[in-house]
Amino acid sequence: MEITDLAAQVRKEQKKGPARRLRQQGLVPAIFYGRASDNIMLAVKSSDLLKLRKEKKDHAFIKLIIDDGGKKVEKLSLIKELQMQPLTGKYYHADFYEVDMKKTLTFDVALNFTGKAIGVENGGELQHIKRDIKIACLAADMPESLEVDVTDLEIGQSIKVKDIKVPESMVLLDPPDAAIVSVAAVKVVKAAPTDEGEAAPEAQPAKDEKKD
Repeated sequence: MEITDLAAQVRKEQKKGPARRLRQQGLVPAIFYGRASDNIMLAVKSSDLLKLRKEKKDHAFIKLIIDDGGKKVEKLSLIKELQMQPLTGKYYHADFYEVDMKKTLTFDVALNFTGKAIGVENGGELQHIKRDIKIACLAADMPESLEVDVTDLEIGQSIKVKDIKVPESMVLLDPPDAAIVSVAAVKVVKAAPTDEGEAAPEAQPAKDEKKD
């Protein structure tokens, strides 16, 4: 279980004006909430969120180190939502949801495909239908990814959700019969033959006629 620290500070004002000024200072308005916690209005550095995104840790566990007027409070959380401005691409608002280590939570876990399918070696095409899968487990049991070996896949075969092996501490929530990866036959499109039995040449773009 990987945990990434993120500094945050409590913000007292919640109106649009103060939030706009925070963004101008390179900060992103945020909120921390949970079933057993009061909402805490926060501000975090935009550069820190950008670093999380680049390191692909925006879906990892975040330990918020909250500065409340000099008093430090730590909260374990996940980023529930990260809003961006559509025109500028800058971060607009972040939602942090409290993680209870004693309760089962729902996570989206990446699928790591390994091996080279037999069907691909025989001319088929590997098709990834799902790149991640939804599971339920305790926070401490959440894996970084789930491995899926595609080596034995023949053309026309697929691996389904129910084929993934997970520990007893985890429950797969996606439909059991949903396919996650398959090998499809490659279709070859042939050109229509001419009267002489040869393929018709590709049509050339028409040229403008010159006028006298």
